[in-house]
Amino acid sequence: MTVTALTTADDVPAPVSVTMTKALNQALRDSLSEDEDVLVFGEDVGRLGGVFRVTEGLRKEFGPDRVWDSPLAESGIVGTAIGMAMAGMRPVVEMQFDAYAYPAFEQIVSHVAKMRNRTKGHVSLPLTIRIPYAGDIGGVEHHSDSSEAYWTSTPGLTVLTPSNPADAYSLLRESIASEDPVIFMEPKSRYWMKDELSLPVQTAPMDRAQVVREGSDATLLAYGPTVRTALSAAEEGAEHGLSIEVVDLRSLSPFDDETVSASVRKTSRAAIVHEAAQFGGYGAEVAARVTEANFTHLSAPILRITGFDVPYPSPKLEEYFLPTAERILDALESWDWEL
Repeated sequence: MTVTALTTADDVPAPVSVTMTKALNQALRDSLSEDEDVLVFGEDVGRLGGVFRVTEGLRKEFGPDRVWDSPLAESGIVGTAIGMAMAGMRPVVEMQFDAYAYPAFEQIVSHVAKMRNRTKGHVSLPLTIRIPYAGDIGGVEHHSDSSEAYWTSTPGLTVLTPSNPADAYSLLRESIASEDPVIFMEPKSRYWMKDELSLPVQTAPMDRAQVVREGSDATLLAYGPTVRTALSAAEEGAEHGLSIEVVDLRSLSPFDDETVSASVRKTSRAAIVHEAAQFGGYGAEVAARVTEANFTHLSAPILRITGFDVPYPSPKLEEYFLPTAERILDALESWDWEL
């Protein structure tokens, strides 16, 4: 992955260990510093600093007029943000946990996604909705959902998800600067993932996927929490002579057809990996889209390695629900490699 420092060479500090949480916190801090129209609010984001400490210290630094705790009312949080964005502000709101966003579903689908089209382009909504999502943290229901299919099937929304600290910083800065609404999905199990970085950094543009591991035998398409799982599968596959390319989608909507098709045409085999249930899931759209664009280049059907078609299980069972490197490699063995 290409990472570019945003300061001059002489000013670039030495890389330090940065968690995804720290990268997101710095992105919010830098956005608040550079633009007084940026506002941060949601449940417990002020005094507590957020359940995952993503907003830690921001209220003290920028004051309660720009970083504040909202009532426990997600529909009200998003509704308030819509009005602020229509008035020229740039609100950044947090849903705290993935399934907490469902009470705000009507506001997001009926108003956030449609405002520009409804006003024939006269009113845009520079609004960022941060949603910590997915599992592997031992959470109970409402704390481990992967709701990307709801958002990506809604025209008018940009849907992003970082898989590493550098992208977390860069993609969130781009989201806040965007003139249109962004659903920014943060993989909870990767909040404590560390990389050596010199912030601020700029990675690839937010509408582009990235090849994060080169390979020639098969392509794994992953995003958010499953990128690291796919990389683990590629490493294990290499021990058995299998060369696996891994593509981090980064932007779920819009979809980067160019980067994905280039990889699939090179390897001729593809599998999509996500935590959400399979039936009607995001992987089905990816499989159809990649097939339509690359049918004559495929040597095998596109596979989906996903969560199962059940509600997210209790913590004792989530290890059996989540895609693993072993499940990915077992699925790849189902292909006829002689073709």
